[in-house]
Amino acid sequence: MGERAWDSVIDGLLHGREAAPRKHGLTMVIDKGTGVAATADLLETCGDYIDHWKCTFGTSAFVQANVLRRQLLQLAMLGILTYPGGTLLEVALLESNCRTFMKRAHDLGFSAVEISDGTINLPQFRRRNVIHCAREHGLTPITEVGKKDPKQQPTAREMAEQALQDLEWGAAFVTIEGRESGTGIGIYDDKGVVRAEAVSEICEQLGAQAECLLWEAPLKNQQTYLIQHLGPNVNLGNIPVGEVLALEALRVGLRFETLSKIAAEMEKAGKWNPDAVEGNGAMESLSNPYSVKAT
Repeated sequence: MGERAWDSVIDGLLHGREAAPRKHGLTMVIDKGTGVAATADLLETCGDYIDHWKCTFGTSAFVQANVLRRQLLQLAMLGILTYPGGTLLEVALLESNCRTFMKRAHDLGFSAVEISDGTINLPQFRRRNVIHCAREHGLTPITEVGKKDPKQQPTAREMAEQALQDLEWGAAFVTIEGRESGTGIGIYDDKGVVRAEAVSEICEQLGAQAECLLWEAPLKNQQTYLIQHLGPNVNLGNIPVGEVLALEALRVGLRFETLSKIAAEMEKAGKWNPDAVEGNGAMESLSNPYSVKAT
């Protein structure tokens, strides 16, 4: 990573935030139809902050193969994991084309696949087989737990149990379903508010393996809650391509939602004095993942 625009002014702000290539604090974006040139521009601006790229639901089915290959090659050159949406695989399963789907995904240049049963009913033995099928074709299996229909939502315990089973079967990551709307599904209520008890139960059941979870969090209030409670290196998904830097700012305390809490804690702990003047004993910055240099 080259010199950032404000490196000489804001020092230590990113302390605690993992840099790319990172194992934690992953950001997964959803692409609903970004072109090759637009992808190149986006990667030049914020490629260091994108870890997973999902061509969401069935959008990639409408893109010319040579165009999709060029886009996926751009992403692969930066080490970004790419995969088609799970809905596309569900259609392939309905048409009995699982192995053909995996081969085609690999040939197109995808490096992973999302395995879900958000719409269809998939028996456990078939879910396991699909995970193994992905691995056999050189693809990273990323499963998703949860249903897309608000009336068929599994409990937090059920999602946690499925996540543990998927990891045992060989899934690299497990996504907690949140859809594009982030409302009335998974860990969110009908207004998109995080159900704290659901997050706590899932994390408690997963234990150390919770670091393999990728929480779909399309809304800012959801991202804020998860960052504040699980840390700046929580894995977050379903981020629109145009909001990657906005999320990164949220992660490191460069937005009101996270900076306000940090500033209050620094002042309370005596780590920042609003009356201190630069050059006259300015207070030492707080040593935490969001630390900023006092001025």
